[in-house]
Amino acid sequence: MSRATVVVDRDRLVDTASRMVGTWSFTGSEQAMAQLMRELYEEMGLRCQWQQVEDGRANALGIWEGAGGGKSLMFNGHMDTSYSGREPWLAGVPGFQPEAFVRDGRLYGLGISNMKGALACYLEAVRALQDSGVRLRGDVLIAAVSGEIEKTQQGDAVGAEYRGYAAGTRYLVSHGGVADMCLLGEPTEGKVVLGHFGALWLRIRVHGNFIHTAFSEGRRGENAILRQQEVLAAVMEWVPTWEDDPANSYRGAKAIVNVGAIEGGFGWRVSRTPHHADLFLDVRVPPTKPMAVARREVLDMVRGLADRFPEYGVEGEVYVTAPGAEIEEGHELVAAIDGVHEEIFGAPPGRDVTRWFSDASALTRYGVPTVNYGTSTGLMDVELGENLEIDGLVRTAEVYARVAMRVCGVV
Repeated sequence: MSRATVVVDRDRLVDTASRMVGTWSFTGSEQAMAQLMRELYEEMGLRCQWQQVEDGRANALGIWEGAGGGKSLMFNGHMDTSYSGREPWLAGVPGFQPEAFVRDGRLYGLGISNMKGALACYLEAVRALQDSGVRLRGDVLIAAVSGEIEKTQQGDAVGAEYRGYAAGTRYLVSHGGVADMCLLGEPTEGKVVLGHFGALWLRIRVHGNFIHTAFSEGRRGENAILRQQEVLAAVMEWVPTWEDDPANSYRGAKAIVNVGAIEGGFGWRVSRTPHHADLFLDVRVPPTKPMAVARREVLDMVRGLADRFPEYGVEGEVYVTAPGAEIEEGHELVAAIDGVHEEIFGAPPGRDVTRWFSDASALTRYGVPTVNYGTSTGLMDVELGENLEIDGLVRTAEVYARVAMRVCGVV
């Protein structure tokens, strides 16, 4: 079948993506977006499986059933956005608001790059195939899922808006949402991501004495924040040993550690020294290292801190373990993407290893080989905000359609 038989409707694609941007779906509040997806599935004649993840949030799984005899392909994309648009520092940036607009060939709006643009491409790919009269042998599944953004409940931060890290896809795969393979359209600049790192989040607590300022003279060494300063310095001595360890590298990419937060004391009562102070680390872990091993290694580091500072009551807690993912270079989905991308873009796609997390983590561990492959990252315009090139979306949608033909087979 010639390439010309599958035609992406540019205006329809932009309209679909704009409707998605206009449907606010911050983490924990994805239900309205799921309802929109269900409406779009029904307009296309897809069977919709509604998955109520919890109150106020759902997954919407659309299934375009094949004639039989072919492999199934899932397109997976999260509906939750990295930001709400209500953050004070984003209030005046139009590209971070749930209202789409076009300027200079680019589509702007909240969530367009991460990753409503990909969701729109999935739908347009199936529509283009339907318009062309193509009938596939295998099923195509479009999984619009809740709760992928890298966040978790911790301390007083409790509620659905903090339940990310594949919350929706973990529900998806345990409730029938599986396929022979999955194409996940995270923004990858048109590169094929054969693997990405996972994340381990660690809290290191240091204890101190609760003392009134008036009686703290000569006792600064008992202040938990000042003790944590010493512990942080020791942690920073450890960080290069993690990042430079060959066992923590993956396909030429090194692991990385981020000091993500420090908490201690009471801003409303600084007349007291804090009774404890917490240090939070994001430790990236290669997909080749079991999370149990990574957990043991970072907690061994914490035990070393406790030995080094015996009076500080150092203790550690691992509160996120989100494994990475990988797929074999020789997998048929990788080959299909390579071939179609070269046909449409004129050159084979590059390769990449990323240190961000994706729902490929849950999918691969449920036996669904997954490739991350999508359009531009939509790097922020300082004044206008989140955006994607429309031509890039059109060509990416065509890649998705033709990959489905190769993987699922055509009647």
